[in-house]
This record gives sequence, C-alpha cells and structure tokens, in this order.
Amino acid sequence: MDNLPHSQSGSEAGGGLPVIQYWVEQTLTPQGLRLWQTLNHHSACLSCAWGTGGQKGGFVNEAGEYLQRCAKSVEAIAAELQPGIKPGFFQQYCLHQLQQLTSQECDRLGRLSYPLILRPGASHYEPISWEEVFQIATKAFSIAPERIATYSSGRSSNEAAYLLQLLMRSLGSNNLADCSDLCHAPSTVGLKQVFGSGTSMVCLESLKHSDCVVLIGSNAPANHPRLMNELIQLRERGGKVIVINPQIEIGLVKFASPAFPIKSLLTGGSDISSLYLQLIPGSDVALFVGLQKSLLEQNLIKNKYLSAYTQGWEAVLDYARHISWHTITTTCGLSQEEITAAAYLIGTSQRVVFAWAMGITQHSNGVDNVFSIANTALITGNAGKLGAGTMPIRGHSNVQGFGSMGVTINLRQEIKQALSQLLGKSLSETPGYHTRDLIEAAQQGKVDTLFCLGGNLYAANPNLQQAKQALSQIETIFYVSTKPNLGHFHGLAKQQTLLLPVFNRFENPHKTTTESGNNFVRLNDEGKSHLQPPEADLISEVELITEIAHCLHGETPINWRKLQDTTYVREVIAKTIPGYQQLATIDQTKQEFIIAGRIFNEPKFPTADGKAQIFVTPIPQLTLPHPTAFGLAENQQGIVVILGTGRSYGQHNTVVYRSADKYRGMPHRHCILMNPTDIKTAGLKPHQQVTVRGDAGELKNIEIIAGAIREGVAFMFYPEANVLFTASTDPKSGTPAYKRVAVCVFVDSHRQGS
Repeated sequence: MDNLPHSQSGSEAGGGLPVIQYWVEQTLTPQGLRLWQTLNHHSACLSCAWGTGGQKGGFVNEAGEYLQRCAKSVEAIAAELQPGIKPGFFQQYCLHQLQQLTSQECDRLGRLSYPLILRPGASHYEPISWEEVFQIATKAFSIAPERIATYSSGRSSNEAAYLLQLLMRSLGSNNLADCSDLCHAPSTVGLKQVFGSGTSMVCLESLKHSDCVVLIGSNAPANHPRLMNELIQLRERGGKVIVINPQIEIGLVKFASPAFPIKSLLTGGSDISSLYLQLIPGSDVALFVGLQKSLLEQNLIKNKYLSAYTQGWEAVLDYARHISWHTITTTCGLSQEEITAAAYLIGTSQRVVFAWAMGITQHSNGVDNVFSIANTALITGNAGKLGAGTMPIRGHSNVQGFGSMGVTINLRQEIKQALSQLLGKSLSETPGYHTRDLIEAAQQGKVDTLFCLGGNLYAANPNLQQAKQALSQIETIFYVSTKPNLGHFHGLAKQQTLLLPVFNRFENPHKTTTESGNNFVRLNDEGKSHLQPPEADLISEVELITEIAHCLHGETPINWRKLQDTTYVREVIAKTIPGYQQLATIDQTKQEFIIAGRIFNEPKFPTADGKAQIFVTPIPQLTLPHPTAFGLAENQQGIVVILGTGRSYGQHNTVVYRSADKYRGMPHRHCILMNPTDIKTAGLKPHQQVTVRGDAGELKNIEIIAGAIREGVAFMFYPEANVLFTASTDPKSGTPAYKRVAVCVFVDSHRQGS
C-alpha cells in the first residue's frame, strides 16, 4: 500500500543533518550563549502554533516530552537577539534606499530600539519621543470609530490581544482585521457551523491515540516540525499517514527528527507517508466527495452514528452517491483506484485525525473545503472520540489566542454581552472590516487611522501594488514591531507613519499567556531584554495599548492604567472569555491548561441541537485561461500553470531567514518550481530565465527549477510572488485564493532572439 514518491530535491529526508548543522552554527555565534538561555526560558515558542515552551521549560511540550524545539524556533529567537539599530542609521539611509531591501535584508537590519516617525513629505524616518507618540495617537484615535482600524498577528500575547480589542470596542469600532483572515479563517467559519466550535477538537494527548492521520495541504516539516514527531510515533505504532498535496515535500516522505537522534542516525529518518496523493489545486472538494462515494461503495459508512449525532447527512451521501466518477477524477486529477485506496485506509482505521493547513483554506471555496473534510470525518464516525477528529494546523504561535480574545469581526454573543457589561454600554453593531475588506476600504479613502500590532499587512496581501496604494490613503499608520519589515518601507501612510519598538515575548517585564493551535494555554515568564538604555527605548505592548486608552478615556469606564498589571488583565479575561476561567489563578498555580469546551471525546457538540451539522459541498468547475489572456501572441512560446505560493524552509510568515530552500532544490528566492514534463512541453529548460505573469503584474528573470510537483502546477515563494496576482476571495470567509492562481510562464521575445 505504501507509495513513497521520489523527491527531486537531492535530499534523502527532511530535517536531519541540515537542522543539526544550523543549530551548531548558531551556537558558535557571539550570541550563542544567550540563544541557549532563551531556548530554555519558560515562554512559548515564537514560531508556529505547535510550538513548545511554557512552564515545563523551553524544550518540553505539554505532554512532558523533551527535545521539542526545531530550527524554526532557533531562527526566530536568533533574529530577536540581534543588536539594536543604531540611532544614526535612519538619518543615513533614505526611504528610497530602504525600499530596495529584500525581506531578509530588512530583518537583518537588527532590532528596532527606539520609536521613529516618517513625517509628511519627509525622505527619512527620524526618532520621536514616546510623549509625542501618545499625543499623535490621542488625536488619531479621536475620530469617527468607523474610520479607525487595527491589524494584528499572532506574535503578541493574549493580554495584548484582549486589550487591543477592548480599546477598539470602547471606541465603538469593530474593525479588527487579523492575519488569520488571510490564512485559517475558513477553518474557523466552517468548523463553527459544523461543530459549534471553530478550533481543533484534537489535543496532543488525543493525537497520541490515533491510528491514521490524513494530512491535507500542509508542509508540516517546514512550518510545524513538532507535528512530525507525532507522525513518526504514529507510524511506529503501526498507523497510517495519508498525505494530500500537489507538491511532494521530501519531509512528508521521510523525516529525520532531532527528537529521535538514534533512529535518525541509524536509518536516515522515519517513513512518514503511507499514501501520497498529488491532486489538482482547488479540487479538494472533488477528492473528498470521491472519498465519500468510495466509502459508500465499500460499505464503510457509520449510519448509526450519523443518525444519532448529525443533521443533514442524507443529502451529503445522496450527492456523493449520484455524482459520477468521471466528474470526480477529471476534476481532482486522481484515479478512482487512488481514491478507493485512501477511502479504505480511512474507513478501516479506528481513530482518524483529519489535519490541514493553508493548502485547504487559501482557496475561493475554502469554507467548502473545510465542510468536505468535516463531512468525511463524520460519515466515518471520526468526530467526538479519543484519537479522532478535525485539526486545523495554525501557522503563527498565538494566532488562535487572538481569536479567543475577541480580535475578530465575528464576536461570539456571550463575549459581546460580557464586554458590554465590562464597558458599561452596548457594543457597536456596525460590521467590521476583515483584512481584505480593510484594504478595499482604505483604497476608497474610508480609513484614517490604522494600528498594526505586529504582522506585515503590506507584504501578506495579494497584489502588492494595490496594498501599497491602499495604505497610502490612510492618514496615520502605527506599526508596532520588534524588527523592520517590508511594510515599514512600502506600506506608508498619507501623512505620518510611526514605527513603535516593543519587547518580544521572552523580554516582557511581566508574565503573559499564549494559546496553542490545540487549545493549550501556556504561561510565559517575565524576562529581560539585551537591548538596554540609553540606546534602547522600548515599551511593552500592554503598556502601549493601555496608555493610549488612558489618554483617550482616563479612568472610564475602567481603570486603563490598572490594566498594565497583566495579572489583573488575566482576571478580567477569565470573567469575560468562555473556557478561560482557569486564567484567573494561573499566576498562583502555574497550572497551564486546555481550554474547556473545545476537545470532543464524545459526539456531543455545542450546536443548537447538540448535533454536528453537515453541508453539501458542490464540486467546483475549474478552468485555466489561454496564454493569449496574458497578452501573449498566438505563436509566442509559453505555458499557463496553476501557481501556489508559500514559504521556503528558511522562512516564517513573511520573514525570510535564509534565501535558499535546500529541500526543494531552490537556490534563491527568484525561482519557480515546475514539473519536468511541463518544462519540456513548453519548450523550456531547467535553470532557464523566464518571465512569470499574472493578472496584476509580472516578475522577470525567474529561474526554472524542475521538481516533484504535479503536472500543470507550479510553486513560488511569497511575499515576492504576491505582486503577480489579485487572487479571488472566498465569499464565506474573505480569505484569498493564494493556492490557485493562474500565471503564464514564458520567454520574453527579446530574450528569445538574443
């Protein structure tokens, strides 16, 4: 049954020696000692939402297992331990020079260590006092609430997230855009409708009881390496892993984990995939309807379970029963035999976890993709029991915590009531802007003040030219960050742009908390920054937000400066956020916890009738334009492919730590990974320089790399490739379709003739 495909990257396994080499290199740097001290600090990892850390120690997960750090974590910490940018730097380099920097070069400038402002008409950022920052903020926030917006990322704490949304609600604004709008919003929207809860129903302990994991649209070896340890252990106990991905990621075939050093040395790593399905991007619904059809034909449906615990299942099975195999296979590009084999593994396993990342959500029908996965889990009885269920794999360390704290435009009714009572008034009912709506509103001149708590709003969006133009219509933008990024030099406001330096998670002078993607709340100890006065002038995010609130409101309706005490903030959170009651005593008990009401080990769900709700998911009609749609002449050489954008192995979100991607064989950022057959069919050659054109722009001098990717599909790195396309959005969630973009790859006429 195992079909382990051959990688064309030149690597035998993911992880392994390159990871060890990187750790050694970092250890031998001047900051090596501080790096190891920080790795052992009692705080959650800065990287993915699977990260380790907290009160059990820097290398220990919630199950008490050791050696749970990865290279991504080391990269993130090493970047935060860089020296501060010297005071004269921004006087020396003008904005035009800074705009020539790459993402990696921006990050390597060092830590932001003092507040800066770009004033109207200026060509240089200049230092500014915190006193003037608060004066500007007071004026910028004292406008009509519908013209104020925020954007946030998951690098911050629960406490900062809670205070951010509390400030916005106190002003009467619901414009709380978040980075999750660009990635996992379909998971939250879809799962909430099906199960009444928008997060993973599987905790780490539950995952350890699984005998099958279906991993869809995820490059876990690069983006969630800790999950790989669980997959290795699952395979060792005889379980199966079905990987669904248009691109063969070598780490999903075989992975050498530092957590299992002897096995990695003796065997070169552990087998991961039992079955690897390379489907056409955007056809996930077709595949899952096909799985449902095959499960019906193999008599592997759990009818009694469906009758007892679900609603709407008859229509879903009827749709699968009557759709033709021809429609399914031609849409997803997989054979009936492949789908049947996968269905058999799922249907005959006892405890199946369905896990996915942005290969599922970043589509124009992302919510339907999530529905189709949930449907498959339900018709096989794999929801509401130990070792089984749905598990979205979130990419940023505390992005889920932000949603829990109310940083969302879709605020839960019970939170809304609690916040109304806390603030002494009804909350605004005006719909807020999610991220794409925010860009559209800014472009139309509807936003005057934008407060960005982390993140890179400019580079994370599709159509970078539109993002730049939209942000330039905003009067005042505050960027709260630890290091410079592309947005600080390209996403500039009409009047004034401020860069506000803050402590990172392991430097805060107070304790904070974060939430993992599997609903585990960690307590982060206070720390000390290596950036010291007088050269450094940093502030905590909690102090920044509460001081702005104090300037605006004084001590009404609550004592905002008292909220600078994060112990008090946690007490308030415990009273207003469902499932967070244990946060009130976490300072005394040091007891980290799983949020109540989210892990389902029995099929009773928090829906209106206690049953899971099943929705029919129509198979999409997928087409591609002709090269002439991109302006090519009929006789001009070129090929239209489906482009998916993503991170490199040395990258976290928009931050690039290393330009090369060893595992994919991509030596730099300006590459396009293509199938060898497509390269040959188009009359092109590996390593040839080509132009890649989308519906919003083009990139020249892009190197072709032949790789293990499905025919008709290509891969490029973001944020660089975001300039190419506008991207359609999922109407149910607002998330852009980064994983299915039509582009044309061709040789310029002048290059052909040269």
